[in-house]
Amino acid sequence: MKKISLLSLAVVLLLSIIAVGCGQKSDTNPSTSPGSGSSGGDGKQVTIKLFQFKVEIADQLSKLVAEYQKENPNVKIQVDTVGGGADYGAALLAKFNSGDKPDIFNNGGFSDLDKWIENLEDLSDQPWVKDLVPAAKEPMTKDGKLYGQPLNLEGYGFLYNKDLFAQAGITELPKTLTQLEDAAKKLQAKGIQPFVNGYGEWWVLGNHFVNIPFAQQPDPNAFIDGLNKGTAKITGNQVFDDWVKLFDLQLQYGNKNPLQTDYKTQVTEFATGKAAMTQQGNWTQVEISQTNPDIKLGFLPMPISDDEAKNDKLYVGVPNNWVINKNSAVKEEAKKFLNWMVTSDIGKTYITEQFKFIPAFTTIQADETLLGPLAADIISYSKADKILSWNWFKFPGGEASSKKFGDIMQAYIAKQKTKDQMFDEFQKTWDSLKK
Repeated sequence: MKKISLLSLAVVLLLSIIAVGCGQKSDTNPSTSPGSGSSGGDGKQVTIKLFQFKVEIADQLSKLVAEYQKENPNVKIQVDTVGGGADYGAALLAKFNSGDKPDIFNNGGFSDLDKWIENLEDLSDQPWVKDLVPAAKEPMTKDGKLYGQPLNLEGYGFLYNKDLFAQAGITELPKTLTQLEDAAKKLQAKGIQPFVNGYGEWWVLGNHFVNIPFAQQPDPNAFIDGLNKGTAKITGNQVFDDWVKLFDLQLQYGNKNPLQTDYKTQVTEFATGKAAMTQQGNWTQVEISQTNPDIKLGFLPMPISDDEAKNDKLYVGVPNNWVINKNSAVKEEAKKFLNWMVTSDIGKTYITEQFKFIPAFTTIQADETLLGPLAADIISYSKADKILSWNWFKFPGGEASSKKFGDIMQAYIAKQKTKDQMFDEFQKTWDSLKK
């Protein structure tokens, strides 16, 4: 039986206290919450440079910043967004190397925390820490100190178009590999493209898709530890062999040019009904709803075998964290903004109603109907304890290994590598980057 992750338990605890009615008032009044009315100490203008990667909330984040600046007229926050296929990690490194260091930026935790820890402010004493879902602390904790504030909880799997499924006569949602192929055949028979695959994006492959055979291990952390110690191997691992069957199925029933399909094209084609399924997460809810407000969608699991108990699950984790440059001259003002964002009524409302985030804080209530159907499905799966972990932040070399995995998988898609060659390259990549 697969072991229950700490994150799984924490999400269940969180969701047990999520209440209907996101519009309910919290106990914190914006006029008295920490950060409200701050003015940079001596009344001089303070500029905070915020560098973030979530393109899907760029507009909403700018509006939230404007709300903060209304309450804090002496504080200006410059928001710079790089993501959605662009290399955020490389862009962040370039900023630091050029001297244009942001005051607030994003960090994924685990190996990414190790990479940047010398630049990060210890946030252990911040007032919001006590309200965190316990497992949300794990990616950003080292030596008993917390270095990041989690953005939210997210999940991914196959998004599916309910109307297209109905048109194809699919009445039972696929939860096994055989059932998924049967559904693809029914869709294809009706002239409906089963999958749109955005394999032009390395992270779709090198983060989310390759995570599946890691998360499906009996004990993912033990498997990763074994890879680092040399006592476990990717080559010859049965779970990886099973995973390729799902890979091949998506290629067989997917779009003809997956390597030329970027994130925006993938999401737009799915939203406009050009395909019935796509691998993505609930972070796409805002974009999909803006493109097609009438679409009826939900989540399906990503099965790699016909064992329904093991496969009827979604992948849930903390996508990223806000961190503060410890050498910033305005780090105290940056802390006030982060605290305001998760304690004020305005901040809480934006997190749930505008960002459509599943909160990582026990003090932020969320209405599932306002978060959207994708978040509602994640919540449903989480309550049923049917979730699996995110592991790419634990890979050696962090983003470097994920990118290499993505390159290797793109070569497999292009038929430049066989399955065995792909696994051999995975193993060589891991061995070359591990400590």
